[in-house]
Amino acid sequence: MTPVLDIHRSILGQPWRWRALAADARDPGFAPDDLVAQLLLARGCPREALDAHRAPSIRAFMPDPSIFRDMDKAADRLAQAVVTGEKVTIFGDYDVDGATSAALMVRVLRELGLEPETYIPDRLMEGYGPSGEALVRIAAGGSSLIVTVDCGAQAFEALAMAREAGVDVLVVDHHKCAAALPHAHALVNPNRLDEGEGAAHGHLAAVGVAFLLAAALVRTLRGRGFFGDRAEPRLLDLLDIVALGTVADVAQLRGLNRAFVAQGLKVMAARRNIGLNALIEAARLTRAPTAADLASRWGQGSTRAGGSAGPISASVC
Repeated sequence: MTPVLDIHRSILGQPWRWRALAADARDPGFAPDDLVAQLLLARGCPREALDAHRAPSIRAFMPDPSIFRDMDKAADRLAQAVVTGEKVTIFGDYDVDGATSAALMVRVLRELGLEPETYIPDRLMEGYGPSGEALVRIAAGGSSLIVTVDCGAQAFEALAMAREAGVDVLVVDHHKCAAALPHAHALVNPNRLDEGEGAAHGHLAAVGVAFLLAAALVRTLRGRGFFGDRAEPRLLDLLDIVALGTVADVAQLRGLNRAFVAQGLKVMAARRNIGLNALIEAARLTRAPTAADLASRWGQGSTRAGGSAGPISASVC
């Protein structure tokens, strides 16, 4: 067995070998790859996809949002809210993925002419996910549409109460679903058990699913002639938020996630987001941010197991 970097064993005496090397070596045409290629292969990247993963782009990995169940239904309902000027509330989870998902939806809707409200539950008093009481209270405040992000896939009782209150709820989530689904106007989640082609993107964080919904929304409005006298939102400028949520939620950096983070770090380095720039300065970072910075400097203390997502939420909005 060929050693890794000419090192045969770890400090504890365990053999140190590439997981993918043995299988490749059985191929008569096998030739040793460079270090990056071997790392990608060991992480499950198909050999034919190496070039795309070495230089990941949104164009190469972005799927048609319509492949996801309920995506078009959700985009149509959001488009209706934009056109008619409805009051919309974004209900987010309190970790970084939830906060960035909420921030992304807020920024997109603002650029489309709405001023949505946000609701982040108190982790100690309300717990995880939407409560029926909170949704009913939001409806009583005048919102006719609620979008839950990074939560809601298992909120059976809460969504039933929202339905009785006469408010439509769009669920944008990535957590595992049961065979039965709660009643919502639309439930977009690549991890639905009845998902088809979209199931290949089950590794997405909620902020990645929210980005796909934003793309579907802009496409729907474009088809309705909404942008005849106004500019379309520049969704690629929001990839810094997507990258932060993806890394902080410890999502696998493969496929579309890899493109989100690679391109999002470039956007973040330009420091156009005032809030994220403030975080960069607070971290005393004088170089371009890396994925490690997103994980250890900003995301570590703001996950569900760590602390409050308040500073992250306030910054990225």
